[in-house]
Formats: sequence, C-alpha cells, structure tokens
Amino acid sequence: MVKTKCEVYSRVVGYIRPVSNWNDSKQAEFSDRKKFDSALESCKTC
Repeated sequence: MVKTKCEVYSRVVGYIRPVSNWNDSKQAEFSDRKKFDSALESCKTC
C-alpha cells in the first residue's frame, strides 16, 4: 500500500485555506472539532 499526502481545506471567515498553512495551535483546535455528518443526522428523523 502506498500512502499519498492529502491536503485538507477548511472554511474560516469566508476563506477556504489549507489546514497545513495554519499554526500548530490552530491545527490542534481543528483536530478537536466535532465532525457533522448530515447523512447520519437525517436518519434520526426517520
């Protein structure tokens, strides 16, 4: 298996920026965020 580096982008204050350009504390904050999965959320109303 070959690993390939993947660039992750996030929208902050209207700008889409690569997370790799953020400072260490912002990257740590990003990794602590809760992820929202709309597919799972829509199943709760079924």
